[in-house]
Amino acid sequence: MIVERPKVGLDLAGRAGFYLAIGAYLVFALFPLYWTFKISVTPQSLLYTKGVTLLPAGFTLESYWKVLRASEFPRYFLNSVLVSTTTAAAVTLIASAAGYALSRFRFPGKTAVAFVLLLTQTFPLVMVIPPIYRMMAQLGLLDTLVGLIVIYTAFNIAFATFLMRSFFDAIPPDLEEAAMIDGCSRPQALRLVIMPLALPGIGATLGFVFTAAWSELLFALMLVNSETSKTFAAGLLGFIGRFAVDWGQMMAASVLALIPACLFFAVLQRYLVAGLTAGAIKG
Repeated sequence: MIVERPKVGLDLAGRAGFYLAIGAYLVFALFPLYWTFKISVTPQSLLYTKGVTLLPAGFTLESYWKVLRASEFPRYFLNSVLVSTTTAAAVTLIASAAGYALSRFRFPGKTAVAFVLLLTQTFPLVMVIPPIYRMMAQLGLLDTLVGLIVIYTAFNIAFATFLMRSFFDAIPPDLEEAAMIDGCSRPQALRLVIMPLALPGIGATLGFVFTAAWSELLFALMLVNSETSKTFAAGLLGFIGRFAVDWGQMMAASVLALIPACLFFAVLQRYLVAGLTAGAIKG
């Protein structure tokens, strides 16, 4: 009887290769963030005199001070927080209702509704800017944060609806029917049974819409002109002068703009894990 020895060497080599691949990916993903921070803390006088160095040639928070105290960036920052959070909440609420309806109910024109929603995602944004600009002007929503929220909500609903529909499709209807047999109405079954299981989908939708609204630039440039209504994405262009670019302040503003997104996903991760755990227990 021949007993094969375990291939310990190959196993260790496989693990080492796996960890090397993960490490390489992390370096690739995080290096732009590090480089942004490195430029933001490098004195302006040393940005072009020391050449390309991996570590900062010096350290200063002067760019952050200028961004926070001597520019309009705090206003742009608050505008982006307001627009992104409102858009994410509105889209998630509407998409949850629409996705549930497309997943659970049969009604005339259901296929047509789904087709029209999908069709809206095929048009290039540049193509629809002129009619949207004219419509916003007629409604008096040009150069307002409300106008941006309306546009961002309209353009994210279709994808968010299909995203939520896929999560509702993955939840067995038997759970809902069992709750209604036990005396729950459909709204109660939706609130007590289905929505807790759909928390991962709600979290994914919130994250997607928040990120899309937070980083959107085209409509922010086309529909907003005043300093009081600009978002941070459009405000970053203010650091680009006619003959020079203030890289220190631009990178400092970029680092500050990452904070809300990181905090948003840090808080959202709790609900994603809670939703997955609830689904595992109740399923």
